[in-house]
Amino acid sequence: MRRSAAFSRAMYAPGNMGNESAAPTSDTDAWNPIVDPLGSDFTSNAVPAVMKGKDPQCVRFGFPKGSLQKSTEELFARAGLPVKVKDRNYFPTVEDDGLSLVLFRSQEIPRYVADGVLDAGICGRDWIVENGSDVVEVVELKYSKATSNPARWVVAVPEDSPVETAQDLEGTLIASEIVHTTERFFLDRGIQGVKVEYSWGATEVKASLPGVGAIVDITETGSSLRANKLREVATILESTTRLIANKDAWKDPIKRARIEDLALLLQGAIDGKKKVGLKMNLPTASVPELSAKLPSEKSPTVSPLLDEDYCAVEVVVDEGTAKDLVPLVRRMGATGIVTYPINLSIH
Repeated sequence: MRRSAAFSRAMYAPGNMGNESAAPTSDTDAWNPIVDPLGSDFTSNAVPAVMKGKDPQCVRFGFPKGSLQKSTEELFARAGLPVKVKDRNYFPTVEDDGLSLVLFRSQEIPRYVADGVLDAGICGRDWIVENGSDVVEVVELKYSKATSNPARWVVAVPEDSPVETAQDLEGTLIASEIVHTTERFFLDRGIQGVKVEYSWGATEVKASLPGVGAIVDITETGSSLRANKLREVATILESTTRLIANKDAWKDPIKRARIEDLALLLQGAIDGKKKVGLKMNLPTASVPELSAKLPSEKSPTVSPLLDEDYCAVEVVVDEGTAKDLVPLVRRMGATGIVTYPINLSIH
């Protein structure tokens, strides 16, 4: 079975597929999955287990496994593309013949996309930077595991550490999951003698071990660091989620159109999550007053009713604006006031 060097590096690198399979120690120990996600001929970039029954020009898409998985499933559902993931199965199903999903760790998705194993995928910008992956960043998708805020990779030390700045870590050992990015951070600042060791997890614990000067860990809210009595010294990298594409796939008109359509729907789902629809029956004479209270770019849809003194009014606004508008329009004499969630909001 033929494998590229890039495939071998990615398959047996830290973070691959949950590390269920270790690298073989000899030819006789070679990894031999029941379903080979790359097919019997890697040079064809075929993914027969995923593409069965699909359009031959479907987009092979890396779906993030791990911390981003649940929030990505929710995002796809709001975009009208519900994803079904079976236990111990790496091939989620989605009702779109132009899209074939494969579960990969976010860490390895940019490498597989760059190498052409996948046409597109979703991952954090941090892993694009860490891997140095040459990919097309189609769109920034502002969502994550817990919030819509960027995740931050930070240098952290125990609360009682004498370290105050990154310069104080000269000549020390740092535990980090993003080794290359961490090394560049210190080199770019002229901080010498820093040794960066790869951390396979439980990174917070290592901060208090003898001989470890600091750790580099990812945080959204800082709660995990505080729970482990750690404090931040510096931010190495801010990261948001990205939809990325392989450069050759991006040149294919059909695949590019499908990737762009998916990006549009996913971005619309993110924007729609912050919006609500508001409709009511409002005295016709109050419509100008309501319009004046709406944000400048908003204009309500107004439809006549049989009762000429009233009209049906509908508008999409931010959740916070709706909260303020409901009591206001009630005082204007509105009846039948209804708010409803928005799945997609595309401008």
